[in-house]
Amino acid sequence: MHGVRHFLLALQFFTRVPVTGRLAAWVGFSPAMLRASAAHFPGVGWLVGAVGAGVFVLAQAGLPGVAGAMAAALLSTIATVLLTGAFHEDGLADVADGLGGSAERTRALEIMKDSRIGAFGALALVLALGLKIALVAVLAGQGAMAAATALMGAHVLSRLAPLFLIRWLPYVGDEGAASKSKPLADAIGGGALLVGVLYALPAVLLLLFTQPLFQAVAALVACVLAASYMAWLLARRLQGFTGDGLGATQQLCELAIYLALAWQS
Repeated sequence: MHGVRHFLLALQFFTRVPVTGRLAAWVGFSPAMLRASAAHFPGVGWLVGAVGAGVFVLAQAGLPGVAGAMAAALLSTIATVLLTGAFHEDGLADVADGLGGSAERTRALEIMKDSRIGAFGALALVLALGLKIALVAVLAGQGAMAAATALMGAHVLSRLAPLFLIRWLPYVGDEGAASKSKPLADAIGGGALLVGVLYALPAVLLLLFTQPLFQAVAALVACVLAASYMAWLLARRLQGFTGDGLGATQQLCELAIYLALAWQS
């Protein structure tokens, strides 16, 4: 039952799905529980991916042509952003603002804590969301189900990648009590990482069996490379990870998967 409680806590933390009343009382909360719930991050990806895929398939069924595919991709993106409260997009914008210039470590961390969005953050959001919509529309050319399975696989696998950053990098975010990511300051154990991997394995199989083999393998490699780049960047510029860095990692890995799947060999 602990696993169910941790999953529901992850659902409450990483999405806007309400966990209230008696259910919330049963789930409970503590920093240790929130840290344990990180293992279920890829599990939350299954829900987000299913919503995005479902909206895409339904929208494209009534919106024909290239313009229809673009509109379906846009509606799918809107649905997932609303479901997650733009949690990861916010992290991407903050990381772009903090690391987009040449600010040294302390100043970069201060910029990332600022709730206001800057030029680098705005550009990162526009370019990332625009690229995502365009790539999903390209995937729709291979069939609605190809795009749908790509959405599901990408949402799951991109949420596994941040767990490796939590495992191997030190936390350097806001140490204040108000920081939502403070419970992640302690590295997750190998068992928690294994739980995340088990969530992700069906997503790997989903891509391998529903996408062209070359593109599916390339997508897995692209996800690893994107996560490795973010780990290198955060370690070099900040000497560790922040909550925003985890969100940016998820976004970059998701885009890398779409790009690899859409690329024609």
